[in-house]
Amino acid sequence: MTDTIWQPDLSQFAGPKYMALADALRSAVREGELTEGARLPTVRNLAWRLKMTPGTVARAYQMVMQDGLLSGEVGRGTFVAATAAKAKAPHGLYIEPDTKVVDLGAPQLPDVGQGVAFARALRGIADRMGPDWLTYPSQRAEAPLRTAVVDWLSDRVLGPIGTEDVVLVNGGQNAISVVMQACLRGEKPIVLLEDLAYSGVRHAAALLRAEPVALEMDGEGVRPDALEAACRRHSTAQLLCLTPQGQNPTAVSMGPERRAAITRIARAHDLQIVEDDCYSVAKSQLPQLRALAPERTWYVGSLSKSVSAALRFGYVVCPTGKGETGRMVAQHAFFALARPVSDLCLDLIVSGDAEKIRASVQAELAPRLQMVVNMLGAYDISWLPGLPFVWLRMPRGWRASSFMRAAEAEGVLMRSSDTYALNHGRAPNAVRLAVSGAMPRPRFEAGIATIARLLSNPPQELSI
Repeated sequence: MTDTIWQPDLSQFAGPKYMALADALRSAVREGELTEGARLPTVRNLAWRLKMTPGTVARAYQMVMQDGLLSGEVGRGTFVAATAAKAKAPHGLYIEPDTKVVDLGAPQLPDVGQGVAFARALRGIADRMGPDWLTYPSQRAEAPLRTAVVDWLSDRVLGPIGTEDVVLVNGGQNAISVVMQACLRGEKPIVLLEDLAYSGVRHAAALLRAEPVALEMDGEGVRPDALEAACRRHSTAQLLCLTPQGQNPTAVSMGPERRAAITRIARAHDLQIVEDDCYSVAKSQLPQLRALAPERTWYVGSLSKSVSAALRFGYVVCPTGKGETGRMVAQHAFFALARPVSDLCLDLIVSGDAEKIRASVQAELAPRLQMVVNMLGAYDISWLPGLPFVWLRMPRGWRASSFMRAAEAEGVLMRSSDTYALNHGRAPNAVRLAVSGAMPRPRFEAGIATIARLLSNPPQELSI
């Protein structure tokens, strides 16, 4: 079979060369310019014709392979994949329950009686309902819930915080957006992120036309030297977004010395800090960044990972003296929390039901996490007690993209490192496996067993 003669006009595609070439490949496949089964030019041939390095072409090919549009075979070349692979729609964050699918893409909370607790609280709220439910909600009326949030966070080493420091928001994603609106200034502000990070942070930055800059990490999260270098290269950087307690997706945690070093650099370069603790590791005694740098740290959390994601309830502990600023941004966006949400969350926290649910959720998820660690412990994994996911680095013989396709073919879904990387950032050969509490334990265990079996049987021919 001869190679297809294909040479794109990259001037039509923006971004770095490898991104432009990847976009050109996607366009050519989807528009039929490159047909199913066509063999693409070799990496060296296309690199010579486009006057770029072979590594740039190989990276573009690999990205489009991960989309399922191309396939590669050792010794034969790179081909346009079958129509079924091209036409398949990408998975969303959640899929409809299916007995044939084990969804390890997003953590799912177990049912530990949340519905019973919610029903009890809502009946009481209904009995107390009055004319004030006919007017717009106000932040003044939220003061008791802000006080309850301070009590809820008493197991955290946050330093002195009070009701005046708290902003109530509609979940963790909304919290990040509120903080960015409060902090970012100028036409294209710089936001510094972990080089693998929750994609919602990038989306929030994009809405404000901010430019994200990736920071390299190691076994404790962002490296101080990488942060210092980025601050020198981007002297106008305004915001640093971190998950020091349980990093998503790599499941690492910053030690106390690293936290101190990061906050010293942030202070030296006058960076505001977003401390995302939505994936909170239970009962940690490490000082939060909010305790180490209270004048510049915006601590973000929610009940989504511990009580119920359906509540869409989150909070921000603002830097000292910035609570009014944060509440004003929230007021401009949505006035205040909807009364059903605020009254329900207040009842759950004050009654102690929220704490009971959190403890029961951890009690249900802990043995499932241990099951994953036991079954995959022979491989290179990172995990933390209380964190509902495991970071799995691929063993020799597997690429993350081909491994995910093989697992999906057997009814198991997960997330690759590409989900968390910036468009122009690194994507290590790894996947994240979420711990699901929503599915029966035998089905969850069967899904992990499928992963273990696939890991021990890599393909003979790799897509590279």
